[in-house]
Parts: sequence; structure tokens; C-alpha cells
Amino acid sequence: MPKITIDGVEIECRSGIPVLQAALETGLDVPHYCYHPGLSVVASCRLCLMEMQMRSPKTGEMSWSPKLMPSCQTPVRDGMVVRFKSEAVRNARERCMEYFLLNHPLDCPICDQAGECYLQDYSYEFGRGTSRMVDKKYVNPKKDIGPRTLLYQDRCVMCSRCVRFADEVAGTGELCIVNRGNRAEIDVFPGKPLDNPIQGNVVDLCPVGCLLDKDFLFKQRVWFLERAPSICPLCSTGCAIFVDQSRDEVYRLKPRYNPGVNDWWMCDEGRFGFKYVHDPNRLNSIRMKRGGATETISWESLPQVLRFRLDELVEEQGDDRIALVLSPFLACEEAWMLIHFMRQVAPNCTLACGPVPIVGEDQKFPVGAADDKVKFIIRNEKCPNRRGIELLIEKAGGPAATLAEFLEKAGKGEYAAAWITGGYPYDWPEKDLVAAAEKIGWLVVSDMLPNKLTAAAHLLIPSCAFAERDGSFMNAIDRIQPFERAVTPIDGCKRDGQFLYELAGFDGLYSGKRVREKMAAETEAFTDVSSPAPEPVHQH
Repeated sequence: MPKITIDGVEIECRSGIPVLQAALETGLDVPHYCYHPGLSVVASCRLCLMEMQMRSPKTGEMSWSPKLMPSCQTPVRDGMVVRFKSEAVRNARERCMEYFLLNHPLDCPICDQAGECYLQDYSYEFGRGTSRMVDKKYVNPKKDIGPRTLLYQDRCVMCSRCVRFADEVAGTGELCIVNRGNRAEIDVFPGKPLDNPIQGNVVDLCPVGCLLDKDFLFKQRVWFLERAPSICPLCSTGCAIFVDQSRDEVYRLKPRYNPGVNDWWMCDEGRFGFKYVHDPNRLNSIRMKRGGATETISWESLPQVLRFRLDELVEEQGDDRIALVLSPFLACEEAWMLIHFMRQVAPNCTLACGPVPIVGEDQKFPVGAADDKVKFIIRNEKCPNRRGIELLIEKAGGPAATLAEFLEKAGKGEYAAAWITGGYPYDWPEKDLVAAAEKIGWLVVSDMLPNKLTAAAHLLIPSCAFAERDGSFMNAIDRIQPFERAVTPIDGCKRDGQFLYELAGFDGLYSGKRVREKMAAETEAFTDVSSPAPEPVHQH
């Protein structure tokens, strides 16, 4: 690994990366707008300029170059000596910031980016205290460039990140730069709005308040938001995300750097698909049918009710007439504890994986790229944990069935009892599942939203949304990724993990990490849980 000297300090860095990236990974706060590690380098903002020692062609001696060099465009090489702490660099940054602010509006109090805007931060840190501008500012137009995105061009610093993303990652090329000089602006091609399946990433990439998300616009100030690391549950890619919430209300999802899975990106389906978390129709009480009446029972009495009824059915009809259908929306830990409980009560109960939603074909980006050039995939398997559920069923051993085999037996009335888990963010039960479930002697359903299956249940248990739980999912490339709880479950609900932890006979408070340690003793795969390292703190 090459060693370079930055501001008198020798550091070891990865080979082939730009000096800027090496500085950021060291913890230095080097200002930059146009540079992003996932995009091509254009070196247009000039904020990351540095001084570099070069050898004189006449004397052969090393001296500081009279010209400043863009650190984003200069690869590291062993023995390199550079500096950012110099009068020349400070003056260059000050002039650049003055240029960026010439026509920039002073609308920070009403800007959605306020609180996480690098123009604010850099202006305070590297800019002037006063402006020399006496002429009237040139005002660029505000534009509606797509169904989900607004463009406030007067705030733009022309970093071109959004344009490069549309060209290089999405491959759809809707965005371009038109005009020149101080009249240059971002725009869409006529008749081609910004409407590709991963377009929301341009808002994340924008370092100022130029590109705005219509869904989040004026909803919440970012300094009120609390952030929790999570995993998107809406396809088997398993994008690492942040859940941003305030007072137990989720306001937005943002991608979290996750190399080899989603890198810096996420799709719009996952980004905007969290609204069901606050669906007013969410199930929030345990309901049990007794005779012709339905009554509500408490969480405290539920374990006793389950054990008593299942023990009774096992004694009367045998443990081979009990079944458990595990949803691919369950966390690995939740599924493992549920299997643990059911195999305690009925050692020969049948295990099956629930319906796996498949929609169309995988979508690969850039559009039309060869397989070895693909940078992002939206998978057609619209659930997060099918592989994890199948692995746990396999490791549990004993009777197992495919969903089709379960439906066939259930339709013939061969099951005295079955527990079917849901958690799908939409009305999911197909007609054949509902018809088969109606012939099960005692039907337990745990689900999040009402549907025909919950209506048929003899015992209905409300379950939580992904943002209210913690655990792990196994994605399409067999990577087990943990996620954390972001919000408190709605009134009437209990975290699935805590309920199942108690049901399985464990004492204390549930935590995904604690259960994974128990699982690792049985399944080696859970000894290797993937938690991506955070990006450098000053990188954006």
C-alpha cells in the first residue's frame, strides 16, 4: 500500500484512489462538491485543490508547485507530499465559495436542505463573512422535472452529480446541462421527465437544496430526525438504508453505503414504499374466536392460550397434523424462535415457506449494460428473506413441505392446526390459500394488515412493520444483514421478536444480536453477519 504525506503527516492508503479519497478516509475535512466515489471524476468545483511537491526539471530538487492541483483527479503514489493547510489553498477556497454564492438565494430558513447542506457548512468554514456582490442576483427558474422531483435551479452549484448519475448509473440520461457560464443550468430533455426507477438518488447526491423530493418537501426539519440503520424489505437485493423518523413517525428512507449489495444507491420502490408502516388499518389487537363470538385477549395470556390449545390438539390428533408457514418477510431470528417453539410443542410439525412474490424480471442498471458492468439491481423477488427462511427450515430438519404441498394437504382437511405468518405490505393471500386455510381445524394467523386470511383466523395476532422490529435478513447473494428498530410499535402491538422470545421460553429482553448468538451454535452461516463499515465522516 502506498504511503503519502498530507500536511506533514504520513499516511498509508489504498492503491489507485484519488488523494481526496485518501484524505477523507484519514478523517480530514476536505471540501468538495463534484467528487463522488461512485461517479466519474470531472474536477469542476475546484474546492478540493491542494499544493503538491514536484521535482524541478532543471535542478531535480523537490519544491511546491506554483499551480494548485485538484485532489479528486490526482491518484496517490508512494512518496507523494501534498498539503491542504496553506495560504494559497485557503485563498482558492474563499474565491470558489464567493463564486458559488454570487447568485445563490439567501433562503436557508425555508430550504429543505438546511441542516444538512454543504453549502452552508463550507460557507461558514471556508467562505467570506460578507459579500462583495452589489449587482442584482440572476434568478434561475424553479422546475418540475419529474413526478417525484423538483429542481430549484437558483440554488445549484453545477456539480453535475445528478447528470452523471443519470448517465452512468441509471443509464437513462434524462438530465443535461444547458447554456454556459453563469447562465448554465440543469434541465431535462424536452418530453423526457426524470422518471426512472432509481431517480430518487439524485436528491441524495445533490450537496445543496437544488434537487428536492416532493414526498419529503416541507414535511420535517432534518435536525428533528433520528436515524436508525435498517434493511429495505421490498426486494431480495437487501439494500442497506437509514430510517429517518421523528416522534415515532417515519418521514423518509435514505440509502446506506453497502459495498457489493447496493453501494450508495436504492430504488424508488423501496424509498417511497414505507407508507404502510403508518396505515390506519393496521391490526392492533389479539382476537380469538370462541363459538360464534370474537373476543380480545391480552399479550400476557397469549402464550398460555397457544400452548394449551396446541397441546390439546397434539394429544388428540398427533403432532404430525400441525403446520407452520413462515413468511419471507419474517426476520431470521423471528423465524428461528417460532420454529423453536413449534418443535417444542409438536416435534413432527410440518414447516413450509410462505408465498414468495415474484413481479416481472430483474431490473439492471445502467439500462442495457452488460452483466459485468451492472451497478445496481432491482430484483423481481419482492421479499427480503426467502433464502433465510429456507435455510432455517433445512437446518431444523424434520417434516417440511413446499407451499403447494401444504395447500394440497390443507385443502383436504389434513391439518388440525396451522400457524400462518404474514407481514406482507399489501393484500397478499391468494384464493387457493384462503380456501385451504378455511379447512384447517384451528387457524392461527399473525399479520400486519387485514385481509381474507385474517378474517378466517381463529386466533389473530397483530405483527409489526420492519421499522418497528430488529433482526436480520438473508438477501439474494446469501449475505445475512442485521437491521435495527427505528420506531416504537403502534399501540396494541408488541414487537414480534420480544413476543416470540418469550414464547420460545427465553428470559429477559429480546435483541437480534443475542438470538443470533444462539442461532450460530446451530447454523454456521449466522457466525458471519455482514455489517458494512460507515463511509468517511466528511465524505458526501
